[in-house]
Formats: sequence, structure tokens, C-alpha cells
Amino acid sequence: MTDITIIGGGIIGIATAYELLRHFPGLSLEVLEKEADLALHQTGRNSGVIHAGIYYAPGSLKAEFCRRGLAATLRFSAEHSIAHEQPGKLLVATSPVEMERLAALETRATANGLDVRRVSAAELREIEPNIVGLGALLSPTTGIADYSGIVRRMAALVGDLGGQVTRGAEVKQIEERANDVRLTLVDGSTRVTRHLVVCAGLMADRLAALCGLGGDFAIVPFKGEYFRLAPRHDQVVRHLIYPVPDPALPFLGIHLTRMIGGYVTVGPNAVLSLAREGYGKLAIDFGDLGEMARFPGFWRTLRANLASGLTEAANSAFRRRYLKACQRYCPSLEIEDLLPHPPGIRAQAVMRDGALVHDFLIRSSPRTIHICNAPSPAATSAIPIAEHITNHAVKTFGLRPAHGFA
Repeated sequence: MTDITIIGGGIIGIATAYELLRHFPGLSLEVLEKEADLALHQTGRNSGVIHAGIYYAPGSLKAEFCRRGLAATLRFSAEHSIAHEQPGKLLVATSPVEMERLAALETRATANGLDVRRVSAAELREIEPNIVGLGALLSPTTGIADYSGIVRRMAALVGDLGGQVTRGAEVKQIEERANDVRLTLVDGSTRVTRHLVVCAGLMADRLAALCGLGGDFAIVPFKGEYFRLAPRHDQVVRHLIYPVPDPALPFLGIHLTRMIGGYVTVGPNAVLSLAREGYGKLAIDFGDLGEMARFPGFWRTLRANLASGLTEAANSAFRRRYLKACQRYCPSLEIEDLLPHPPGIRAQAVMRDGALVHDFLIRSSPRTIHICNAPSPAATSAIPIAEHITNHAVKTFGLRPAHGFA
């Protein structure tokens, strides 16, 4: 019997474990991760950016968590000697329409209390000689981090505080009872815990359904494909270079990212993944496909985003199309510069009516809390998200400031 069990060894699950143990010394806590190691999915397969929060609606959880998360991520990385940098980000407009969108983003960023400033075409050429555009918006505080390194360090701290992180422990059944929660693992073993927190990412909807908290939403996986630029382009940019995003879409577009390690990646695109955890180009899971096909919100989302989906699929199928998306603002890139790099898969919650869930979606029952949607910038925001979950646990589970339960 543990006081709290957490399902999920990504950055949100591990950060939540660390936060709970810091505030409630002596808490009996175990993290169950189904893979052989931590941070193997969304946490370890993103672009590594520490976002400042330019894109997010003022007053939203995204905006608040991102602003606080940037400072917290930089602070944790510095305190624990984890690699990080702050090169800043340039949002580059390449058309009159994008210049209008850029102005709207500047207004939104200012409303969020962020440090941004406009950059003219002439100044853009001066500070980024390899980038072209009509203008840009500079976010000087945007950074990059080693999120897998952060997770490994936090997991070690969880152990130091008396918690346990168990790998290779996949949960297949959850039974919430009057006084506890019983978990059955795929190997037939069981766990009993007073309270459960689920941070399952790509499997969030399935585990929520086991607790009667699903049915009206589903996780639709979108694959983000990256390329690593050839070594001759390791110094092609000084900042992170982003396009101006289409406000109708939840994705930020193909961008150039300086990575921890000194190289540059380009990506990601956003194509429907035919498997939740299949990273190969032709990976298909017919169980995942069948589940999507049975969910009416999937078809409504597909119809609403058909044009952009076909464009993304074409960019995925034809590398030269992908290259053209990059050459809009970095024309010096050539087809031979696009080298293989591991893709990622984003867990996007979709409601039954087809609406994409753009903010965090958290549901709870008397003994469980489920993080059903933790969209980008979840890695940036992991520490304040963990604080939010801890506060939610205090209210939902009756945790007291001194370890114990009401």
C-alpha cells in the first residue's frame, strides 16, 4: 500500500512525484513507467525548446504555466548543472498576411507580460544573415534544455526523498474502491494505493476510461518529423527561427532549432500518426487505427482540417516539399542538408464534437487525478504543472501540509 501512485515516467509524472515529496516528506509514493527507461516518448522526442509563452491566450493555463515554467526550468537546470542555453527566438514573417499575424502575436505577448520586440527586415538580415523575411518578433528569453536530463535528475531526487520509480510496469486495469485504488499490471502483479495520479500522455484517454472519466474525448496522435541539418550548417543561425503560426492550427510550423549538443534541427511537421507509439515512417497499429475510426470526433476533426492535413502529408511524403517550407526563411538549405533525426508523436486530445483541446484538461474522481491533455509547452511548463497537480491533490485527496490525509 502506497499513499500515492503515479502512472507515467515522462517529465510531468516525474516532476509531480518530486513536487509531492518535497512538500510532503515521508509520503509513500511510487511512479510506474511502462517502458524500460524514462522519458522515451513525448519528453525525449521534442525539440528541446523552453518556450516563453508568446502564442497563448492571456489568462489561460498555458500562458501562466509557460511563463512560470521558463524561469523554473532554467533555475532547475542551473542548480543541477544540466545543459541549457538562452539563444532567444525569432518569429519570422515572410508574407503580408504573416506580418499582420505577427502584430497580433506581439499584442498577445505584451498582454502576457513577456519581453518581446519587433525586428525590421534590415535588422533581421544583420543579426541572422542566412534568414530572410519581411520582419520578425524577437523573444530574447526563449531557451533550449536537455529535458531527458532533467527527468533523470528529478527521478534521482525522488529516490533521495524516499520515493520509488519502477520501470517496465505497465498498468492494464484500474479499480477505484471506497478506501483505495487497485492496479493490475500486464505481468499479472498488483499494486494497491490510497490515491492515484495518471500522467500517461499518449495513453491518457484509455486510462481515464478505466476510471469512468473518458468517452467524450480521445487522444489523436500526430507525428512530428524532424531532420538534422548537415554539420556545415551547425552555425547557420544564432537564434531559434520559427515561422509565424496559423492561428487556426494547434501546431507551430517547421522551425530551425539550435539543439543542446551544438547541432541544428529543422521541423517538426504534423502528420496523423497511424500508431500511438510507432515512430517508423510506415508504422501502423491496427488497434490504434480502429479505436480512432470508432470515435466520431476523429472524423469531424479530419474534415475540419483536411486541407492542412493533406499539405502536411505531402510534406512528409516528399522531402523536397519539406525543404521548400524551410527555404521560405532559410534559402541556403539544400536537399542533401536534411539528415535523419528521430521523430516524435504528440498526444492531442479531441472532443466528441471534433474540437481540438488547446489547453490543459484535468479530470478527477474521489481517489484519482488524470492529466488528460497536456499540450505543448508541457515540457517547458512541467514544474508549474506539477505544482498545480499537487494543489489539486491537496483538495481532492485531503493531503495536509504535514504528511497525512484528512
